[in-house]
Amino acid sequence: MKEMNKDSRIFVAGHNGLVGSALVRKLNSLGYNNLILVGKDTVDLRDQQKVLNFFREYSPEYVFLAAAKVGGIDFNRKHPANFLLDNLQIQNNVIDYSFKFGVKKLLFLGSVCIYPKITPQPVKEDYLLSNYLEPTNEAYALAKIAGLKMCQAYSSQYGFNAISLMPANLYGPNDNFRPGESHVIPALIRKFHYAKVTGLQTVTCFGDGSPRREFVHVDDLAEACVFLMNTYNSPEIVNVGTESDMTIKELCNMVSEMVGFTGEIIWDTSMPNGTPVRKLDTSKLDNLGWKAKKDFKQGLEETYDWFKENPVGARI
Repeated sequence: MKEMNKDSRIFVAGHNGLVGSALVRKLNSLGYNNLILVGKDTVDLRDQQKVLNFFREYSPEYVFLAAAKVGGIDFNRKHPANFLLDNLQIQNNVIDYSFKFGVKKLLFLGSVCIYPKITPQPVKEDYLLSNYLEPTNEAYALAKIAGLKMCQAYSSQYGFNAISLMPANLYGPNDNFRPGESHVIPALIRKFHYAKVTGLQTVTCFGDGSPRREFVHVDDLAEACVFLMNTYNSPEIVNVGTESDMTIKELCNMVSEMVGFTGEIIWDTSMPNGTPVRKLDTSKLDNLGWKAKKDFKQGLEETYDWFKENPVGARI
């Protein structure tokens, strides 16, 4: 399989989101000048007929499937039906019509949460489905597992070139900072920032702070996506991580120091911790010739700067 040409018709599904916008930035910086970018107000990827019409009109050659319904632990817990149905509809439509309309290659983005709640660490790709999922994000995880298995099934049955990446927890510019919906880093940035500017003396964080998490900057993920789109042609999944992790308590302390909050952190142990440890084994990606580059502290500061400069874009 040859690399994408600079003028290849490339569809970035979900281009307005955290991952999709990073992909657009990376592709533009590398000189790819024929990107197909349509928002959900134009093409609702859950709607089979609209997706069919889109593929008929645009005939993309390459597809980055970054569109998904996503959210933090509490949002997942409260809306399992939406997470399951919306993501299944998006995936089924885009993967199926990519094959039917002769897309040369599709890249599907999954998530670290597809792996079992309790599993050896760091998590290798072949630990998938080896134990029970974390209940708080089971619906989202099941949808993502179905998506990667669909890619593998279309590869096995039809020879369709579809690859699947499983990134660690993501962060970076253009994230969703809306209360009740956001992932841990944007949620903490917003909490500590507004505690500081409004003079609050306490910030409440979920759980007890003991879970360990690995975070990869979305720009690193975008670089890995383009690298693998151009070099990797196996249906076997690939982890994308950084080989380092930290406790949520350490993360909270880092964010509070960064924003200048000097009050007290209170831990709400009535809220779930989620998976105790979540760190990816990235040896497969290392052997393919790619490693994450972004320094975490620098990436965190850049994310906070973007949040302060984009009060509307931050969706708060």
